[in-house]
Amino acid sequence: METDGVAAEGTPAEDGQEGRQELPEAPAVAREIFGERFPMAVRYTELLATAGVQRGLIGPREVPRLWDRHVLNCAVLAELLPAGASLCDVGSGAGLPGIPVAMARPDVSVTLLEPLLRRTTFLEEVVRELGLTNVTVLRGRAEEMVGKLSVDIVTARAVAPLDRLAGWGMPLLRPYGQMLALKGDTAEQELADSRSALTRLGAVKWSVISVGEGTLETSTRVVRVEAGESPGGVKAATRRAKAARAGRSGKAGDAPRGVGRRRR
Repeated sequence: METDGVAAEGTPAEDGQEGRQELPEAPAVAREIFGERFPMAVRYTELLATAGVQRGLIGPREVPRLWDRHVLNCAVLAELLPAGASLCDVGSGAGLPGIPVAMARPDVSVTLLEPLLRRTTFLEEVVRELGLTNVTVLRGRAEEMVGKLSVDIVTARAVAPLDRLAGWGMPLLRPYGQMLALKGDTAEQELADSRSALTRLGAVKWSVISVGEGTLETSTRVVRVEAGESPGGVKAATRRAKAARAGRSGKAGDAPRGVGRRRR
């Protein structure tokens, strides 16, 4: 699993003073991006720097760059979202990019999908403390949600290579929906390596775009995959999900491939 500065699963935060860093003040551009929800964004970033580090969701050395590399880097994804859209953040982890997007765009309905209990517990606590009424936390794997959850936008960051991510995310899209994957410097190469998989999954258009240009010092690189009328091979994915659930019940079927590692 990719980490992109987020603490890897099973990696505890460093104890004591060693590796502990100070959270800088919010940059001026954060007020522009979050508007009246700026205090909410400050509190979320503080929670990442404290509880997020203590629980191993954020690497301790990431604290000095939480604003620029994580929170603001994710929030500018909001530029790409249509008004009133529904969004699922697959493998949400510490809530990136889902929570910054939800704060920047209160009109967007956000589902944070995460299979691990300790992470969903953190997310639920954060959503409750911040009073984010446009956010729902859902524990589960993407493949288990096929036929149960359908959204306009799927997002992900530091979850998996693009071809595998598309196999999890595309079946959750409504017709003509979009998958937006934050990929950084690997964007072009991953897209080149994934074209056949994307076509097979019902994608009709894809591109690498930059968001936050003119706002952030370093813009955010995003792979945008646009679905057609029948995205993700939904029928086939539904059959696989049913077979997997049957397998867990003692019947014939293969175990599903989900987002993240084993639940703990």
